[in-house]
Amino acid sequence: MKKLILVSCAIVFATLVADAQSLKVPAPSPSQTLKQDFALSTIEISYSRPGVKNRTIFGDIVPFGTLWRTGANSATTISFGDTVMIGGVKVNPGKYGLLTIPGQTEWVVIISKSTTTTGADDYKKEEDVVRMNVKPSALSNKVETFTIQLENIKNNSCDLQLMWDKTMVSVGISTDIDGRIMKDIQKLVVNDSRPYGAAANYYMENGKDLKLAAEWYDKAIAGNPKAYWLVHQKANCQAKMGLKKEAVETANKSIAIAKEQGDDNYVRLNEKLIETLK
Repeated sequence: MKKLILVSCAIVFATLVADAQSLKVPAPSPSQTLKQDFALSTIEISYSRPGVKNRTIFGDIVPFGTLWRTGANSATTISFGDTVMIGGVKVNPGKYGLLTIPGQTEWVVIISKSTTTTGADDYKKEEDVVRMNVKPSALSNKVETFTIQLENIKNNSCDLQLMWDKTMVSVGISTDIDGRIMKDIQKLVVNDSRPYGAAANYYMENGKDLKLAAEWYDKAIAGNPKAYWLVHQKANCQAKMGLKKEAVETANKSIAIAKEQGDDNYVRLNEKLIETLK
């Protein structure tokens, strides 16, 4: 009888264990992978997102003066597809750990060679690539779930922002892509492989030689006379050069082609440009 009872108990226990193993519930600190196009490549961040849950966060759950994995569960990592500058330090392409030491008036932000460090016990200062002091700022609205984001994204710079509860820390990231693009433009245009439109756009948007940009727009349009969007960009270029009369004439040409192609949006864009030139 005893043997039968023990066998029955074993079966019940095994059933409970199997049920527990198959039960899926929401993670207390769900993970997130953020991938952002930046400059000529991407930045990717992987981390876990704990919640405030009516707790005191900084100075309690996350002690001041103690190394923090900057998230929950496993280590937080950040990957760069291009060479970037952080805190005046060059960071080569690759995957790194993102660590912080929160403080009441100042945080230490660390980019580490180690992608597995989760606390002070396995942290090695000699693996620091970047170690910089950052002033935290107070948020007017509480951020319930810990958030890492990339904001203020421009051609060659962005801000890495850490936000939780009513605290935000922001770190600037920059990269030098202008030199690379200029070399590519010179090589491709000189070799006549005809990236004229893209090269002209880059020159116009970044305040370079507008006369040369206008010449490249002419070459791009000669290769595709129905490209009303290129004609519109040439009008913008002429406007920036102060050639108002020429810009109006070019914009009207773009309008005529855009109407033929049924693109009312470019008709409106050209009309708005003409209004600014009156």
